[in-house]
Amino acid sequence: MTAFHGGYVGVVLDVDLTKRRVASRPLDPALARRVLGGSGLGAEVLWDEVGPDVDPLSPEAVLIVATGPLTGTPWPCSGRTEAVARSPLTGIYGDSNAGGTFGPGLKSAGFDAIVVRGGSTDPVVLRIADGRATIDDAGSVWGLDTVETEAALRARYAAPALQVASIGPAGERGVRFASIQATPNRSFGRCGLGAVMGAKGLKAIAVSGSRRVPIAEPAAFAELAKTMHARIRANAMFPACSRYGTPGLVRVVNEIGRFPTRNFQDGEFAGAEAISGEALRERFFVADAGCFACPVRCDKVYRISSGRFAGVETSSVEYETLNAFGAGLGNADLELILYANERCDRLGLDTISAGRAIGFAMELVERGVVSREDLGGLSGMWGDEATIVGLLDCIAARDGIGDVLADGVRRAAVAFGAAAAPYAMEVKGMEIPAQDGRAQQSMGLAHITSNRGADHLKAFPTIDETGNPDEVARRYGSQYLPEMADPHATRHKALLVKDGEDFGAVVDSVGVCKSGGTFVMAEIYWTDIAAGVSAATGWRLEESELRVIGERIVNLTRAYNGRLGVTRADDRLPDRLTHEPSPARGARGHVAHAEELLDEYYGLRGWDAARGWPTEETLDRLGLGDARLALWGQGDG
Repeated sequence: MTAFHGGYVGVVLDVDLTKRRVASRPLDPALARRVLGGSGLGAEVLWDEVGPDVDPLSPEAVLIVATGPLTGTPWPCSGRTEAVARSPLTGIYGDSNAGGTFGPGLKSAGFDAIVVRGGSTDPVVLRIADGRATIDDAGSVWGLDTVETEAALRARYAAPALQVASIGPAGERGVRFASIQATPNRSFGRCGLGAVMGAKGLKAIAVSGSRRVPIAEPAAFAELAKTMHARIRANAMFPACSRYGTPGLVRVVNEIGRFPTRNFQDGEFAGAEAISGEALRERFFVADAGCFACPVRCDKVYRISSGRFAGVETSSVEYETLNAFGAGLGNADLELILYANERCDRLGLDTISAGRAIGFAMELVERGVVSREDLGGLSGMWGDEATIVGLLDCIAARDGIGDVLADGVRRAAVAFGAAAAPYAMEVKGMEIPAQDGRAQQSMGLAHITSNRGADHLKAFPTIDETGNPDEVARRYGSQYLPEMADPHATRHKALLVKDGEDFGAVVDSVGVCKSGGTFVMAEIYWTDIAAGVSAATGWRLEESELRVIGERIVNLTRAYNGRLGVTRADDRLPDRLTHEPSPARGARGHVAHAEELLDEYYGLRGWDAARGWPTEETLDRLGLGDARLALWGQGDG
């Protein structure tokens, strides 16, 4: 019989902002074992409570913030938390994952998850402290940026361990890619969940507590965690990851032609060296920083000490932002990128979508679809500082053309007319992150199969990025060589993506980091996670069961999208990536063949090839009977 012996607090906080009520309820142990927590728990709640008739920005919409059984434990890189809602950007399943210390803080405050319903007519703060919650007035902080908001709440509540998740002006104004910023300077960036908070009048969630996460088998868990920390530190990739963080990817990704440049017109940027992780550290590095229980400490604090941006200090400058506000905009000015990063964090904007929206506007000017007058007099030229800063502020304020761009690239393309459509770099309404699928076929497939829209972190296929045959052999067997390690080959890439998605769903549900301790470090895999969760919870969780859980979560989110009308027709990249050979040298003139890989991918998943939905047999095998009925009804399909 499933029961809690460790890993979980065992309590969920239900919040109704319309009625101004909070209530605690037990977390069902059987549900926890079925989906673990994090994104799995969020997907279950979303399926049950947010149907096709619920607008993502309505009071009836639900926002879930959930930790996992490893969150807040000594397991390496265990500071992750998941936020889940129907996305106002894409209109489909949406989630976002943040590191830092907010998730461990939530568990210390006495809760595994928060489920927020309804909406307040006045701005509010959800305050949680040691098992109790209140809904407090937020009138004095509404309108402040996220840094100002956190400082004000720290002064108000005077709790030394206070952790804050807040929105900025962008979320208040309903920008559809608004982020939620979490202590310290981490982001629930993608899918626009900051706009969901803004629509509910929820300015911030402030948590503090003194409780420790219970562990079922303390000695065994401590030994496992110690071993995992040591393995990560001993990995050959550790020194570079620790020294540069994800910005260290810029040089190598540019070399292989996977570095989107000028709105994906190219995959190679001439100014890559100037915005590389090495240049960033050499010019602006102040200190290392890291998330909860992280041995890698890939985060850094950077400061600009002189010049037009003197005094700007920021952290969590990721590879994605260096591309979104760098190569993606034809910009090699590292100081401008740092300023844009800090500005996005303060305003509460996803740097990926914000940068892509600006790049889209720049290409529309280049192609004559949009005029400089439409941009309020801004030049719209690639790399132009005034355009980048001006459009960023216009988007956050929903001012002028920024009001159109604030709805995301897909909606903006419709607003600008048919001539704009070829330049909208999105999948399912989500702006494509910093990977050109023409240079890495697995990543092109991953972008179209991700259930939250274009995404690199759901499948996170990294072992064929530059070719890693040893890791292919370790994970899958030498029979998959050499093609699986070749970024330009298509053979076996469906398996790589499918396995990555299943494992990624588990990682996002147990509460650990992909970059620090799983894929990038190439250390922690299925058996390791199974052993860690088993020791933490006291369950005897075998790898086979864990794999089924990963499948279950992926299929549930796919079924959720299917209920909203998403089909195979939506699993496609923009024509630019599938019809125009990449000019980047490293990409060797390839186009992305993701659509050609779908039949193989669907077959591995047990999905209907015509609709792209899980079949009745697959849903039944995974215990998703409600999803089977919703998609296929009572008949034989």
